[in-house]
Amino acid sequence: MNSNPSRNNPPPKPRARALGLPLVGETGPLNAITDVAGVEVGLYTRCESGDAWHGDRGPVRTGVTTIFPRGRGGADQSVWAGQFSFNGNGEMTGTHWIHDAGYFTGPMAITNSHAVGMVHHGLTRWMIEHVPALRSHHHWYLPVVAETYDGATNDINGQPIEAEHVAAALDAARGGVVAEGNVGGGTGMMCYEFKGGTGTSSRRVEIEGRHYTVGALVQANFGARIDLQILGVPIGRLWPEDAPLTELGQGETGSVVAVVATDAPLNPVQLRRLAKRACLGIARTGTTGGVNSGDLMLAFSTANARTWASAEMHHGAAIKAIDCLEDNLTDELNRATALACEEAVINALLAARDMSLVRPQGKTFKAIDAERLLRLLREHRAMAAAT
Repeated sequence: MNSNPSRNNPPPKPRARALGLPLVGETGPLNAITDVAGVEVGLYTRCESGDAWHGDRGPVRTGVTTIFPRGRGGADQSVWAGQFSFNGNGEMTGTHWIHDAGYFTGPMAITNSHAVGMVHHGLTRWMIEHVPALRSHHHWYLPVVAETYDGATNDINGQPIEAEHVAAALDAARGGVVAEGNVGGGTGMMCYEFKGGTGTSSRRVEIEGRHYTVGALVQANFGARIDLQILGVPIGRLWPEDAPLTELGQGETGSVVAVVATDAPLNPVQLRRLAKRACLGIARTGTTGGVNSGDLMLAFSTANARTWASAEMHHGAAIKAIDCLEDNLTDELNRATALACEEAVINALLAARDMSLVRPQGKTFKAIDAERLLRLLREHRAMAAAT
């Protein structure tokens, strides 16, 4: 078992840009969602080897990913937000209030489909213990918890995630480099019938002389092999073998969660539009969105500080101001979101490692082989240049 992805793990594999993939746009220094100042990510990973069942219990390969928009020190603060569901066969709690009010408070989390309740409970328990206003005033916390299904590689019905594991992910949250692939909530996930999981990327843009950052984190668990495209090349059609779901006669049944962070001052309507653009980034990798897929997008801005203290809840100025960019200046942020989400999916694929299926046994989600991928990209470019 590994509950800390930074220890006892093989060194990380090369990311897309390290391999020389000509992706568009300038990234932040980490090329991660944590390039947005203040954002912290924490991971709890539990990954057991082997695929043997013992009675009615199978191996555990799952986890929790937590995101603090304003860091652990700002757990009692809110951020303006927007949410969009491209296909609704999935869960993201707390979204009714985001649609009504345009903000959410505290950390959010991503996990597997059958762990949503316990992660919701774990987030609430952590907040009660760490935010005094929840104990001293009539405050309540409405957690945002999203999920994708990892039952092909994980004994999802065993429900091994407990509140203590959620607390471990929250306590581990830091800025800096974000682990990718088989970590956190993405531990057991697949992507285009390769091994998938957690991926991240960022973009920097300049608007009217001011610099802003957009960061994305995805939990990639979607896609039929035949649809996979990387940089416009139909990789899935060129690489049809070792596609377990296709071999079993199944269609696309996975899901994807994309979380977009920015330090640009945007209002909730603009942030919902940003969340929609996350779908375009996912689509740039080829998927058309399966009806059994939960494709859930969330965007938030760290600008416009909004405290949660009782003094702010009941007193102070009757009129509150919110800064936001002029609508006609937001196109570069929308573009940055699509590009960052696309690269985050590619990074998730490249970081992942093989994982056997527990249902049915005898199949494996193979990690994409970087050398073969590069060879296919070169061959396709050479063919295009020759025509």
